[in-house]
Amino acid sequence: MYFDRTLESYLKQIDKQFPVLLVIGPRQVGKTTILNHLSKDSRTYITLDDPAIAQLAREEPELFLQRFPPPLLIDEIQYAPQLLPYIKMQVDQTHQAGSFWLTGSQQFQLMKGVSESLAGRVGIVNLLGLSQKEQEKHAKAAQPFLPTMEVLNERGKVSPSLSLHHIYRRIWLGSFPAMCVSHVDRDLFYGSYLQTYLQRDIRDLANIGDNHAFLKFLRAAAARTGQLLNLSDMARDTGISPTSAKHWLSALEASGIIYLLEPYHNNVTSRLIKAPKLYFLDTGLCAYLTEWATPETLEAGAMSGAILETYIFTEILKSYWHNGKRAPLYYYRDKDKKEIDLLILQNDIIYPLEFKKTAKPGKDAIQHFSVLEKFGKEIGMGAVVCLVKQLLPITANINAVPVAWL
Repeated sequence: MYFDRTLESYLKQIDKQFPVLLVIGPRQVGKTTILNHLSKDSRTYITLDDPAIAQLAREEPELFLQRFPPPLLIDEIQYAPQLLPYIKMQVDQTHQAGSFWLTGSQQFQLMKGVSESLAGRVGIVNLLGLSQKEQEKHAKAAQPFLPTMEVLNERGKVSPSLSLHHIYRRIWLGSFPAMCVSHVDRDLFYGSYLQTYLQRDIRDLANIGDNHAFLKFLRAAAARTGQLLNLSDMARDTGISPTSAKHWLSALEASGIIYLLEPYHNNVTSRLIKAPKLYFLDTGLCAYLTEWATPETLEAGAMSGAILETYIFTEILKSYWHNGKRAPLYYYRDKDKKEIDLLILQNDIIYPLEFKKTAKPGKDAIQHFSVLEKFGKEIGMGAVVCLVKQLLPITANINAVPVAWL
């Protein structure tokens, strides 16, 4: 069963403009599926997960491209970066849009090769698991999220009412298509995912020798989702050096497992916190790593608020990435512990958002929004994304927004 993806229309635009299309994202989020769906069997499909094919691509890239001419879809291109200069030479000769479609699961290593070989010739997009709107079969309605009335009203038209149990079940299952579409056994899926993808891919990317220590590090990161990054604490809890912790964290970021949300900076004040916030990009994997056995125990447990915040953040992030947009997202925190969960910056306007596990948000939820006035920028509509059932005003410019509307 195929679920329409918001990114489809943007991929079609790229295909008409660039000779190379590159879709980056974690394993198993549907990169190959969406491209095969769009190609309608009109191009050859090759996966470099096949060791023999990958060896040919690395050792004889010119022969590889002779054997597999465009239009071509190459899966997991990071296993043969030697192909990239030869793809460049071929597209420079033909100037044919849509010649090569590529997917990759290791962003930093891959992007280095792409920037060196395919600059100006490749359209790059990020794909994550199924968004809430994609699961509800309203992919086309998932425009980039802003807390403006225009955007909220459009989202509200196609958003069902979700119970607390329904929301936490989605959080607990996660957004991998296998969990949302195929309904495979959750523990079996995530256990296999850890063994077959994370430990293999990240071990190769970060030269990790101790799998047990890496799994402890992964669990430590999951337990800190929605929190300020503190590498020293994570290293101490895992029994590794801060240098190794930094290296392993970079590997998790490169593989699309975590996202580091940068703080908003401005020269107006030097009292801002500079550490990023850590978010897991799939709440199901996060819940599995932190060993919550059911949606009910997750909702009632110590991570209940943090994982809801993670879910809200990732849905907003998807709304930008799945429309082919850069995500203009930041958080605010200063040394006086005044914090705003998310700032969206667009057209030099700051839109502040808070995330709360409550169905009755009051003005105390937005008490720190006023600190933004010192930056001298226009402050747009604000929102508290929470468990309300319908859009409710808190002030003239700030609304309580249902999680279901994301």
